[in-house]
Amino acid sequence: MRAEGKKAPKSVKRRIITFLLFQLIFALITMPLYIFYGPFEEVKATLVGASWNTLNHQYIARFFLTDQAIHRIIGGTYAVDPTEGGEKLQKLELGKEYNNEIEVYNIDGGDFEGKLIVVHDPTRIIAGYSSLFPDSGETTSRIVKRNGGIAGINAGGFLDRGWTGTGGSPLGFIIHDGKVVVDQYEGRDVKQETVAFTEEGMLIVGKHTISQLKEYGVKEGVSFGPPLIVNGKPTIKKGDGGWGIAPRTAIGQRKTGEVLLLVIDGRTLESFGATLRDVQDILLEYGAVNAANLDGGSSTTMYYNGKVINKPSDKLGERTVPSAFVVMPEGGGGK
Repeated sequence: MRAEGKKAPKSVKRRIITFLLFQLIFALITMPLYIFYGPFEEVKATLVGASWNTLNHQYIARFFLTDQAIHRIIGGTYAVDPTEGGEKLQKLELGKEYNNEIEVYNIDGGDFEGKLIVVHDPTRIIAGYSSLFPDSGETTSRIVKRNGGIAGINAGGFLDRGWTGTGGSPLGFIIHDGKVVVDQYEGRDVKQETVAFTEEGMLIVGKHTISQLKEYGVKEGVSFGPPLIVNGKPTIKKGDGGWGIAPRTAIGQRKTGEVLLLVIDGRTLESFGATLRDVQDILLEYGAVNAANLDGGSSTTMYYNGKVINKPSDKLGERTVPSAFVVMPEGGGGK
């Protein structure tokens, strides 16, 4: 009887461990089913959007859902760009004398953290780009420093051959000092997602052709999107924007000309990341009348006053990117 009594605790421990392992395995099997087939529409849309809009991870959504189901779940939550329907950007009254002030704010969204820089003189913004094309991009801090800037954020996206992720093949276009440095469509008059600044410093967002941008007098710009605010109105009116939760980079402008540079950190316990709707709401709160999403994820980086001031999610630190919006010591310049 004593021998059996000594073995009993081991048997109980074994049963507890077996039970816990069963619960863990059960949760791992059933959790995706709850997410992708359950009634939690907002959670489903956020997770499907995060998978679908990260090209390397589309297989996750496709494993559980058809393409038709994916588009049904997230299609209605995307930003609706009014420029596609012919709406034109209302001209801002710029050209006044600006001061050189730069403000830096901490952003706390509860589940995420970030940084916001307010640049009072919009003519100080230029589009910097990698000097290593087509082999590679460069880090945001390197692009800023090489151009003699004092601040900057990553800008346009890229789609490198072989999924190498080095930033050597920019998506869309890059315009600097009024010249088209890169054009994915090689001069064809194709409407492209636009984040650009005119000579006077007005931010242009939405879809435009290179010809249209030249008519607007665009001096600096890259191709990315979607637009989040157009003529003072939000473009995401239902759901979270359809891109899920991730690190984010975005840019906006107030009606008085000040430029808002925003980054949201992600993929950590301290900061999960933000939806496009979150980013839109922050920029609206800070007075943006036009705003657009920039390349996020591992690319999200903000540089200011000699150092990176956010927490990039890439394991190696800063990721190499094709372009960055650079804040010059005074309006114009750069290379």
